[in-house]
Amino acid sequence: MATLARRQARRRVDTDDDAPPFMPFTGGFEAFGAEVVGRPLRTYQLAAARAILGSVARGEGETFVVMMARQMGKNELSAQLEAWLLDQNAVTGGTIVKAAPTFRPQLHVSLARLGTTLHHPRYEGVMRRSHGYRIAVGEAEVVFLSASPHANVAGATASLLLEIDEAQDVDAAKYARDFRPMAAASNATTVIYGTAWTPETILEAQRAVNDDRTRIDGMARNFVFDWTTGAAHNPAYGRFVEAEIARMGEGHPLIRTQYLLLTLDGRGALLSPENLLLMRGTHPRQLAPLNAPGVTYVAGIDVAGGIEDGESATNDADRFREPRRDRTVAGIAEVITANDGGHPRTRLVEVYEWSGRPLHEQCDRLVHLLREVWRCRRVVIDASGLGADLAARVARALGAAVVEPFTFTVGSKSRLTYHLLAHVASGRLQMWAEEGGARSPVAESFWTEVSRARPVVRPGGHLGFMAPPGGGHDDHVAMLALVAWAARGVMPAAAQALVRATAIPGTRARSRLEASRF
Repeated sequence: MATLARRQARRRVDTDDDAPPFMPFTGGFEAFGAEVVGRPLRTYQLAAARAILGSVARGEGETFVVMMARQMGKNELSAQLEAWLLDQNAVTGGTIVKAAPTFRPQLHVSLARLGTTLHHPRYEGVMRRSHGYRIAVGEAEVVFLSASPHANVAGATASLLLEIDEAQDVDAAKYARDFRPMAAASNATTVIYGTAWTPETILEAQRAVNDDRTRIDGMARNFVFDWTTGAAHNPAYGRFVEAEIARMGEGHPLIRTQYLLLTLDGRGALLSPENLLLMRGTHPRQLAPLNAPGVTYVAGIDVAGGIEDGESATNDADRFREPRRDRTVAGIAEVITANDGGHPRTRLVEVYEWSGRPLHEQCDRLVHLLREVWRCRRVVIDASGLGADLAARVARALGAAVVEPFTFTVGSKSRLTYHLLAHVASGRLQMWAEEGGARSPVAESFWTEVSRARPVVRPGGHLGFMAPPGGGHDDHVAMLALVAWAARGVMPAAAQALVRATAIPGTRARSRLEASRF
């Protein structure tokens, strides 16, 4: 059937007796977007397109970098370039290869967008799809290939154009071994699309090469447009990004990489000096809950002995902790209504830490603190590795409606880290103020760890944290992140006993004063 369809398409392009031969659009690329696609490109998109198409037409084999802030039309530019080259080469033939880190959802979205772009009467009977990853117009086609490290892409050739999408997540070795040769044989033009991530990506490497070449010959090969360019064309988009910056802060990794197009190098601090200032609260440390309306207590618990270095190495982010976690750190926070009518605020009011305690003793103490002392409405507890058993015991004692076990993986830790940074940057997460200016040992540990923690950046936009190389801990950072996670979706209300009244076997009553000594 596929062969028959191809023969029919050829007859339609060349000598179909029932219809005139296909004629490439003659109005130019800019008019093509307006008249055929129905979506005119903006000036910054056209600037990149003219350079790319010029290289294709002259057979120069240039490599371009196109970086645009999110929602500024990078995918639209790519689809229109593909559609134009298919149109112009429908009779003579040629191949475009487009790669992305994953076939689903990334390339699947690109396939759908190109299909929509070619939805025009001039392509009826000429445009065809095949094998689930090819779209052709006449003798010209686009082949969509996964750039996953394990994908088999041997044999493909890009005679017209090679496109690498979301290149910040494409393995450099995969690109050099499998994709660059596709364009080299025919001296095809290459376009590398993406947003900022780390200096080690193929995107940033090519950007540096292009800058060097431009200083020599003056030809623009990097087209980098941050959010301000989009805002100049679309004020509503500008207002959206401004609100996101106000909410998360310019230092937030999502703002830096997705909108400002600035890289993360992993060598700086996880929390900026501005973030640390925002975390300095004016409220006092508490030994017991306040019996006041509008106050709800939550807890985040980082468990000692969670994941050993190297354990579950394929999917567990905690293997990057160095040294291993040797303390259980439990943070108690109050969630209170903001005076300005905005989002509730989360204020850390007490932190407990201990090491070398047997599992049953840790469980007894945690249950007493969380249920009898603070009457926490929400508890998030590290359930990774050896923490899984403790988390299960606490959940049985307090109830599943209260306790959320949290398993650290690369993906879950990334979500946790992004959430923590947004919570801090908004000024809604604060540590207590010490009386007299002198820090208690637990407060000293807290500020040392949160100020020294380093970001861990990984492919796929994953972000984590770790103690600084050479020594230290990140237990308090993990605790703080779990506290922020526990506070999400918890609306302030009068503190009340929302957990079950039954204790697990072996739990004994303790005074609040005794509990505060853990």
